[in-house]
Amino acid sequence: MQWTLVVPLKPLAQAKSRLSDTASDTVRPGLVLAFAQDTVAAALTSRAVRDVVVVTDDALADRELTRLGARTVPDAVRGGGLNAALAHGAATVRHDRPGAPLAALNADLPALRPGELTRVLDRAAQFPRAFVPDVSGIGTTLLTALPGTELCPLFGGASRARHRASGAVEILLPDTDSVRQDVDTGPDLWTALALGVGPHTRRAAPRPPAADGQGTRRAVCRQPRR
Repeated sequence: MQWTLVVPLKPLAQAKSRLSDTASDTVRPGLVLAFAQDTVAAALTSRAVRDVVVVTDDALADRELTRLGARTVPDAVRGGGLNAALAHGAATVRHDRPGAPLAALNADLPALRPGELTRVLDRAAQFPRAFVPDVSGIGTTLLTALPGTELCPLFGGASRARHRASGAVEILLPDTDSVRQDVDTGPDLWTALALGVGPHTRRAAPRPPAADGQGTRRAVCRQPRR
């Protein structure tokens, strides 16, 4: 089974405000785009993925993600939020291909590894709807729906509990950390960097603070380029 992934992406300037302590307003939009680029590039390499549809109104993201091989569609319900964007993307895909298996995937998985995504999607093919919780155990990074089944996205906040209550089967496979490691905060970013991010995030990410040997962090002194 090959899946169509629906990836929602806010306008870059509005996304990831919780990273403001780690990345300034001038840096953060580029970092958000880098997350999406690495997520989409990895997803397109998975043998379980047929194509990727990105729902976004951001012109730069549209151009750069299309260049990677994704299809983009505008967010028809501006201000409607994440679930409205996913529902619109899913409806667009099913209009063109009613029998398409669908998966909603977060755009902030810069450490995503194609093989791990493939394993998760192969397992998801056994259930009408399934989901993967994020690394915190509170949210969701992936939600799937087989042909003939509505996606019914319930992302945001404590979405793990909502997806489970909706009847979706939770998938927790060993050695699939990259599918769960989303990035909302500075510590999330440092964890993703340690896990191993894609090239776009590697170039765009600020340098993590260094430990001082006593469990605290100190600023890194950057040497000027010559």
